[in-house]
Amino acid sequence: MARALDFTPREPTPQERLHSGVEDSTAALEEGLYLLRQLHEHGVLDVLGKTVRGGEGLVASLLHISGGESGTTLLRNATELGKTLAALDPREVSILGSAVTTGVNEGARHVAAGKGIGLGELLGLLRDRDVQVALGALMAVLKGAGRALREASGETEKTANQAEVGR
Repeated sequence: MARALDFTPREPTPQERLHSGVEDSTAALEEGLYLLRQLHEHGVLDVLGKTVRGGEGLVASLLHISGGESGTTLLRNATELGKTLAALDPREVSILGSAVTTGVNEGARHVAAGKGIGLGELLGLLRDRDVQVALGALMAVLKGAGRALREASGETEKTANQAEVGR
């Protein structure tokens, strides 16, 4: 009777495992190299490298990539938007965000049900406390926006109707 051979295959070397992996991933590697080449040609790799290193010239690189004058405008607008968002109280934004989400969901259910509203119902809704609170909030937003727009245009005098009601 034949005796079983003891055979243990040798472990492949790291070079052999790498070569096998490359053969199995040729298409993916080609796509990856194409993407890497595109990122390099458009300067994105340079910006990413500067971002990781925290090096100088990052803003200049971003301006160069984003196209000169329009890039400058984009960065200025983003900065102003950032200042505006930073000035908002996160709790107030959370409350208003939640209110808008709830309102949108309520509106979607209303539309999905195919409901409309008549003049009588509209006038009746003005007695609804939720509608009163929402309208008050919207009017306050409009009032604040109007005041800011007047001040931005240099108008600081109150109109007659504002003086009458103490606004």
